[in-house]
Amino acid sequence: MKIPNKYKGIVYIILSAFCFALMNMFVKLSGDLPTFEKAFFRNFVAFFFALVMVVKDRKDLHFKKNNIIPLFLRSFFGVLGVVCNFYAIDRLVLSDASILNKMSPFFVIIFSIIVLKERLSLAQGLIVIGAFIGAVFVIKPDFSNAEWIPSLAGLIGGMCAGLAYTMVRFLGTRGEKNSIIVLFFSGFSSVVLLPLMILNFKMFTPMQLISLLMAGVSAAGGQFSITAAYTYAPAKEVSVYDYSQIIFASGLGFFIFGDVPDYLSVIGYFIIVTMAIVMFMYNNKLWIFKKRTA
Repeated sequence: MKIPNKYKGIVYIILSAFCFALMNMFVKLSGDLPTFEKAFFRNFVAFFFALVMVVKDRKDLHFKKNNIIPLFLRSFFGVLGVVCNFYAIDRLVLSDASILNKMSPFFVIIFSIIVLKERLSLAQGLIVIGAFIGAVFVIKPDFSNAEWIPSLAGLIGGMCAGLAYTMVRFLGTRGEKNSIIVLFFSGFSSVVLLPLMILNFKMFTPMQLISLLMAGVSAAGGQFSITAAYTYAPAKEVSVYDYSQIIFASGLGFFIFGDVPDYLSVIGYFIIVTMAIVMFMYNNKLWIFKKRTA
């Protein structure tokens, strides 16, 4: 029996959520190394995984010429998203950094209107606004709160990731291969981050090196999975399952680091996840209605 693309997308996005939660854990375990150094290892290791996959499958390394601009945009904003996310991970409770990064599906919806010309209803717009209200509870924008700057960086990271994933969806509609998208991003980011890492390089311990390598391995798994998810199905059908990362991150944060988020953050989690569930239910109800009236 052939598995529908929607279900494939759901499985892949949950798998990516678990992999990215592991990645965040290993990034935090790597300690006080500079953010650019962590980001470089994350993408450099993922680059070799992507290269091996392409060679193993005997796929052409060339990408379609008309896809160069969306590939560049996917990679550029992907790099910014990773750097902002890692900056937040080093300075926040793991679940706080994860939930802010998981604002990306809402940004995907916003950018899909601009890039993919998808329509946004009033109800969807209100749900997105609700999600941003939840983000305010997590960020707690108060100049007396030392964590508001890394929290804002985490939200910006989610925005950049949202735009990057929108470009992944766009490339998928153009028939670009998943492995090429991942390979291009990993190679581009490694080249960009290398000089930034060298300028502020700090020697790592053996345990820090293992953590960095494992962060890269986890990132590779997450990258391939989420790329597959968004090429199999539209964001509006599968993005809600990306929030399973909060469950994974909360568990890992508590058992590995003893992280316990404050009550305002928990309220923010509840609002954001609720908005994601409402958006998912609304989109599916709309899709069923359209099928019945078609």
